[in-house]
Amino acid sequence: MKSADTESDGKAGAGRMEGAELEERGQKTGKRKRGRHGGRQSRKKGFLPAFCSILSVLLLLVVVGICIPMTVPRLFGYEVYTVVSGSMEPAIPVGSAIYLKSAVPEEIKAGEVIAFYRGRAVVTHRVTENHTVSGEFITKGDANAEHDLEPVPYSALLGRMEVSVPVLGSVMAVCSGSMGKAYLAGGVAAALLLHMLGGMLRRTE
Repeated sequence: MKSADTESDGKAGAGRMEGAELEERGQKTGKRKRGRHGGRQSRKKGFLPAFCSILSVLLLLVVVGICIPMTVPRLFGYEVYTVVSGSMEPAIPVGSAIYLKSAVPEEIKAGEVIAFYRGRAVVTHRVTENHTVSGEFITKGDANAEHDLEPVPYSALLGRMEVSVPVLGSVMAVCSGSMGKAYLAGGVAAALLLHMLGGMLRRTE
């Protein structure tokens, strides 16, 4: 009788121990699952602020990238113009931006490209001859079969072309207008809002 009672008590104790072990394992499993879900949620929360910050930086870079070619060269004495005709193609396509710098007329050589006033228009053509005695240039557009009908007096010289950039002139022409300026201002405002939003999302994490 005693041995039977002892065996029964032992079985009951083992049952309680197994139950406790199962409960402990269940708690550990639940913690691991919660940990995994929490990590995923944390990564998702961290992605949005980073995305806002990156997008704001990209917007600012685009705005700055458009404004620099229009403004910075002027600080170094360059004048910027947009080519609107095809007389200098293929060397200088329509829509190119050309950067001019003032030059001494007598020092300009044949083969160099100059910009000059013809009436109220600004013309960009290549110099074929420089007549220093009479103070005149003979010019020609690369796409034209003949030389320009009239020589260009030194007094009409606007500057010598230092560099041309295709397409950039068209972009600058759009951005220098009232609508383009509004787009640029909107880009800056959007970049600032995205930066502020990213900061707010980081503080709420």
